[in-house]
Amino acid sequence: MTRSPARRVRLLAAVAVVALGGVTLTTGTASAARLPDGSSLRSILFLPAPSTATSRDDSTRAAASENYATYSQMNVRSAGQFWSDSQVAGQWAWSPNASETDRRLESGINWGHPSNWPPQYNEKFVRVDDWVFLDGWADNGTYYKLRVDKDQIGDAQCNNLKDMPLVEGMQHYTKWTVTGSAYCLKSWGTITEQSSGKSFQFGHTQIWSPPAACDNTYYGNQTCIKQWESWWDNNGAPATPITRKLDRDNYLARDIGMAFKVQQYYPSPWKAELRYNWRW
Repeated sequence: MTRSPARRVRLLAAVAVVALGGVTLTTGTASAARLPDGSSLRSILFLPAPSTATSRDDSTRAAASENYATYSQMNVRSAGQFWSDSQVAGQWAWSPNASETDRRLESGINWGHPSNWPPQYNEKFVRVDDWVFLDGWADNGTYYKLRVDKDQIGDAQCNNLKDMPLVEGMQHYTKWTVTGSAYCLKSWGTITEQSSGKSFQFGHTQIWSPPAACDNTYYGNQTCIKQWESWWDNNGAPATPITRKLDRDNYLARDIGMAFKVQQYYPSPWKAELRYNWRW
């Protein structure tokens, strides 16, 4: 989660189309779509899975052999659209850097509404060895660089916390290897608007849970990892204590991606579910 967490999941409109990179798709016409360079849009995966699907094989697919990309899809040009209250709420799309190596991967993810795509908002994640880090995000024509002062890791109850060594100042966001037990991450630091030099402080607590059965209104019989997060900051009131801005659960589905289910608890109850996912 970042400076504008609710932005991902509160963009509502009556437009029920998928718009990506200048390509607008509607159900039933995806196979004829073309990218701006004239190439075909391949592997469109509108996959509302039936409840009888057999995509989950809980015990035979060990979590230790999977990684965050298995669930987030950050290593491929993937996208998804999520709905709330029977209308489109927003969508996401990953754009991985072509220079991926076995030890490092940089990937950006756009979040926005399909009626105004592509959006300015793009978060930058960096995988280094066995961690995925959050570097910052682009928005409003500038870049907001996130740098941590302290990162800690603990158990599922956020006890037994231990300091972690900082890596280029980026936030330890999640482990790359999916583990069989839950763990807690706590981060504190500063976010700086690159165009102005203005900054504010933040605190971010996350609990990552291991793979478990999941489904939503549109996809049945899946496997998800879950992120619970609480985001605090003093944006707009520097030099004052940080205050709570967001609490929510995020579910990421195996081989599908982000925002499979979103359950917001604070500042007000709200939920959304992924309805479509595809490759672009």
